[in-house]
Amino acid sequence: MSDITIVKTAEDQASRVLQVTVPLDRVKAAETKAVRHYASRVRLPGFRPGKAPEAVVRKRLHEEIRQAVLQEIIREGWDVARKAESLKPVADPSVRNLKFEEGQPVEFELFVEVRPELTLERLGGFTVSRTVDPVTEEQMAEQLERLREQKASWLPVEGAKPMPGQMVTGDVAPIEGEVVHAAKPFSMTLGSGQAVPALEEQIMTMLPGETAEADIRFPDDYPDENRRGQTRRVRISLTDVKRQELPPLDDALAREVGDFDTLDALKAAVRHDLEQDADRAADSRMREELVNLLAEANSVVAPPSMIERALQAFAYAYQIPEEQYEGFTAQFRPIAMQQVRRDLVLGAVSEQQQLRATEAELDERIAKIAVARGSSPAEVYKSLEEAKRLPELERSITEEKVFAYLLSQSTVTEVRS
Repeated sequence: MSDITIVKTAEDQASRVLQVTVPLDRVKAAETKAVRHYASRVRLPGFRPGKAPEAVVRKRLHEEIRQAVLQEIIREGWDVARKAESLKPVADPSVRNLKFEEGQPVEFELFVEVRPELTLERLGGFTVSRTVDPVTEEQMAEQLERLREQKASWLPVEGAKPMPGQMVTGDVAPIEGEVVHAAKPFSMTLGSGQAVPALEEQIMTMLPGETAEADIRFPDDYPDENRRGQTRRVRISLTDVKRQELPPLDDALAREVGDFDTLDALKAAVRHDLEQDADRAADSRMREELVNLLAEANSVVAPPSMIERALQAFAYAYQIPEEQYEGFTAQFRPIAMQQVRRDLVLGAVSEQQQLRATEAELDERIAKIAVARGSSPAEVYKSLEEAKRLPELERSITEEKVFAYLLSQSTVTEVRS
């Protein structure tokens, strides 16, 4: 049989584009195989099982045979391409620009994502700063206010129109001509963005117990494209309105929030938590600076294919509709680029220095989690395994080891502003 030809047409650190041509004799061989497969198994009217003539099978099962041929020759082409190019794919290839015509060789492109092979020549000798921001009085006030909101009471409002920050309940029913459709209940805090602005504005003109009809316009940037800029007639019934009453900031609140005897003790704990957050933020900025220095010193570039894959993962995680994908990617591309460079740098250091989470380190981390949860290591392990989060924990431990090594190779200057 004639050979399948493979031509590399494009590549970057993390992908290859291969033009595959499957000669006609291989296509015919795949077709013959598919026909005989179906002929031996298919039951056609007027013929005993497995006895239908091949010509009849070809005619009756044309599409099924065509799909079987495509699967066979794409699989065969991919096997040849992987060996010819010594590929180490990280996922199944994508098939593009397929040409499958009667009596002609089959042509298609394979887009293959591969594991980048990256060697870093310089791993140390950098100077990075670790700047810890002070805890401000504004931060303290905001955190204490959140604690008050968590313990707040919601009291009924009677005889007054609702205002932003108040909770409203009721229902809204679409109206089409003379038909009033089934009402849908709502419960929301005004001003929180839970409903279109026009609906909130109408609700704020009503008293508890009132029903009103109004034309509600959907914003031009409404997620559902079919409703953008449109106006719908609705019937709104406002059942009740509640206002939030915050408890006083005193010793009683401290005892209600947790195991604190006084407000001063609560404030000390809040400050401690904020200081820990500031330390973590300082560590994060320091690590990001170090990764950037490593990437620049070693000319590490984020491959376009990996950036696109990261963007797709972000879009999936944030449940971005298809019609908003282009705007989303424009905003998140710098973040995806930074994430890809970070992963490449840390992965390369891990490989070069053989820094990986060991089984003992994983067991030790699980034991710590178990103590914090008041559970057993076996239960924690089982929950992580069921949630498919064990690889994430392993990566976290590996990353800690990588950064510990990198920081030992450079100079860190501590700054407390």
